[in-house]
Amino acid sequence: KYKREVIMKIGIFGGSFNPPDKMHKAIAKELINKKYVDLVIIVPTGIKYHYKNNLLGNDIRYRLLKEMTKNEDNILISTYEFQEKEVYTYETMEHYQKQYPDDELYFICGSDNMKYLKEWKEWEKLIEKYNLLVIPRNTKKVEEIKKEFAPYLEHIVIANMEANDISSTIIRNALKENNNELLKKYLDKEVLEDIVLNHLYQN
Repeated sequence: KYKREVIMKIGIFGGSFNPPDKMHKAIAKELINKKYVDLVIIVPTGIKYHYKNNLLGNDIRYRLLKEMTKNEDNILISTYEFQEKEVYTYETMEHYQKQYPDDELYFICGSDNMKYLKEWKEWEKLIEKYNLLVIPRNTKKVEEIKKEFAPYLEHIVIANMEANDISSTIIRNALKENNNELLKKYLDKEVLEDIVLNHLYQN
């Protein structure tokens, strides 16, 4: 490792990515283009995650993410949470801080997820030690966030962008119904081809 004069800003983008869709890529690219971060590391949750019981295998979601981002130099895909135990967000952030000790880490989070933040394990450690890069869903929620997390605002960045929701459930239903128009709208060509070729989400 070498010491850089300019600290790099790294966004850690967690989620199930079941499947990865165009909005996931658009968020990562826009955050880079607007200089909120220099690098985005997408961290798909492992199948041990207790809130989800319908996840495709770790290796499959990793492959789909790699296909979706193959032309993006500033987007990396992580396997860190593919462990034999559930991995918490603060542990992932600690892991990457060790990997990039001289850089500034941001956890990328939708404003809709902020209402659950205080239920996360070690949430205060997460918000005090690192930064949250919040993607707005609507203005009202942003104002609520500023009010509820007032003591931590120096660690919260509200991105000047709007993310349209793409529901993974809608995509999975469209796959079962062979709704090609919807699938082409929401999924990258390579991701859709892989899903169809390998009969993913058919059961």
